[in-house]
Amino acid sequence: MKKTLRWLKIVFGTFAVTYLLMVVMLMFLEESMIFFPSKYPEGNWEASGLNFEDAEFQAADGTKLHGWYVPCEKPTATVLFLHGNAGNITDRAAILERLHDVVGAAVLILDYRGYGRSAGKPSEKGILSDARAARAWLAKKENLAEKDIVLMGESLGGGAAVDLAAADGARALVLISTFSSLPDVAAYHHPFFPVRLLMRTRLDSVSKIPNYRGPLLQFHGRTDGIVPFEFGKKLFDAANEPKEFVVSERHDHNDRLPMSFHEKIRKFLTDLPHAQEY
Repeated sequence: MKKTLRWLKIVFGTFAVTYLLMVVMLMFLEESMIFFPSKYPEGNWEASGLNFEDAEFQAADGTKLHGWYVPCEKPTATVLFLHGNAGNITDRAAILERLHDVVGAAVLILDYRGYGRSAGKPSEKGILSDARAARAWLAKKENLAEKDIVLMGESLGGGAAVDLAAADGARALVLISTFSSLPDVAAYHHPFFPVRLLMRTRLDSVSKIPNYRGPLLQFHGRTDGIVPFEFGKKLFDAANEPKEFVVSERHDHNDRLPMSFHEKIRKFLTDLPHAQEY
């Protein structure tokens, strides 16, 4: 009996130490497990077929940032596109083409710090600051007030888009396969760890979006294996009207957006009140 108890104590102690070490490792590696940047020269920087201009600007802390600006004559809207957590802007060339050719929008896409040709290292505070700097650059370029920029956020970028829209307003908000909060998603993927309590990176969109009062168009796939559908719906439910939720029954997280959704975006933007130049 004593040997059995001693053995159980050893097993439990080993398990407890291992578990604590894994928790510490998750905390230490948090940002590297969230952000998956591809640095230049990774990617197709020629983006043949896409008419773009290089955009260079700085975040408030002086971090040098880079993006692509895709102009459009008589655009339906001026859009700041905030991409997801993997790769860099070159991976979104097809989306930019459709936003130009199908939607008829002028678009700026930026690489957050640590991605592509942008300097620095990604963090929640950093990418929110980067998005704010990109919007200021685009507003100046297009001779618009910042609140007349349409914010479009994909996955991780949805957190940055909601943050800007909630704080300062936007002409409209378009969200693609994004989440209620990062801890929600992390808890789904790591159910045996107390990630909701320990995560420093929050991007808590569900608590911010009630502060946004403007048109919302949101897309989510019901079979999304990275950001489960329930977290997109949770965010949508917290948003104010007017809003529309477009559901694709078979769309996974990294699948190409259906043409029908780009056509939906065009109608959504066309129906908006006209932006005022300043």
